[in-house]
Amino acid sequence: MRANSLALRLFFSATTWIVVILVVAGIILSGVYRSAVERAFDRRLQVYLRTLVADVATPDESVERFPQSLSEPLFELPLSGWYWQVTRLDTARPELRSSRSLWDSTLAHLDDRAAITSPGGARQGYVDGPEDQRLRVVERTIDLGDEGRFVVTVAGDAAEIDEEMRTFDRALVATFTVLAIVLLLTTTFQVRYGLAPLKRISEGLAAIRSGGSERLEGGFPVEVEPLVRETNALIDANREIVNRARTHVGNLAHALKTPISVMMNEAATHAADPLAEKVREQTEIMRDQVARHLERARLAARVASIGTVVEVRPVVGSLARTMEKIHHGRGVEIEIDAPQEARFRGEQQDLEEMVGNLVDNACKWAQSRVSIEAFPEQPDASGERRFVRIVVDDDGPGLTPSQREQVARRGRRLDETKPGSGLGLSIVMELATLYGGRLTLGTAPIGGLRAELVLPGA
Repeated sequence: MRANSLALRLFFSATTWIVVILVVAGIILSGVYRSAVERAFDRRLQVYLRTLVADVATPDESVERFPQSLSEPLFELPLSGWYWQVTRLDTARPELRSSRSLWDSTLAHLDDRAAITSPGGARQGYVDGPEDQRLRVVERTIDLGDEGRFVVTVAGDAAEIDEEMRTFDRALVATFTVLAIVLLLTTTFQVRYGLAPLKRISEGLAAIRSGGSERLEGGFPVEVEPLVRETNALIDANREIVNRARTHVGNLAHALKTPISVMMNEAATHAADPLAEKVREQTEIMRDQVARHLERARLAARVASIGTVVEVRPVVGSLARTMEKIHHGRGVEIEIDAPQEARFRGEQQDLEEMVGNLVDNACKWAQSRVSIEAFPEQPDASGERRFVRIVVDDDGPGLTPSQREQVARRGRRLDETKPGSGLGLSIVMELATLYGGRLTLGTAPIGGLRAELVLPGA
């Protein structure tokens, strides 16, 4: 999941809600369970409380021990955490009777504000006991009329409640942790599965751009089906526009070619006439300009086409064999180094025209050797655009920096003895620019001119 992606947003939003829900549910469950534990603990204390209340209400004077019916060893063990206490309130000085476990201490009464009163009249709450023990207390006030008014208190060690809660909380945390992991894995699967169609669309568009496919194929969910349909319609419209532009360019070329040829023929029949000579000169310029702009329009239409990929090695090999035959009498040897992975994203005819001009120019000036090297370059910083570099070297005289600038201009030739129109390098530069590439001239390691052509790759 990359930053600023839909997958990351969905994952983090789902994770946030999962954590919030589990934390809230954990707090609620822990609180509910604590209430249940306290109620169970209070019921236990209530048993002892009712026993004490009965003994206070109906004392048996013949029995010395008080209370008569309360039998719990913890009440006999000093500072055990389990205590009872009976306080008579209607005397000038409160009279206390307590369990042996309380030793010489006394139990504090519940604060009315902190106590909870049960339907039976008893109150429950927490107080601090001997040795800073935290005690759960149940107490009840009884009025026996002439026999007195008493507060009966029973306390138990709250550590049992706390220990029970710690055990439950550990189990709850472990359970919710496992549940959170399972939910997060499920969320990850759902995000990946739900966004898989978008990934297929992205891969399909990359295949179209690289020439591996012409349309987005396959079934897609109804939510993204309109996107796929409109994308395919856009691709079809693009191809239709390109085909229409090619047709118009061809029609225009044929429409202009005939009038220009007629004008040149008419001027040639009156060669002695200065006006005819001027017409012929201007007609040649016009034909060159028309050819130039028609070529640019044709190239722009071809470059706008989507999904054409050409392997460089077969094209370079074919051009090398052709140039060796053309320059056979000069004994020029052409070396080729082009791996299979070097591919050009564009029209084969344009690649042949660009590389053919460079190789032909190198063969014209080389003494005995021309080297052609093609290799794919690393993607750019965005990682989306790839390039292929084609390097043509010769062992000829080479060019100075000022001469390199001159030959790049359309129609400029440094040596009129060499065949050609002087348009080769200019055409290569225009084509490379239309494809988003570039042509640079330098000095070859073998002594002559180096031409480096960088074009979009696949």
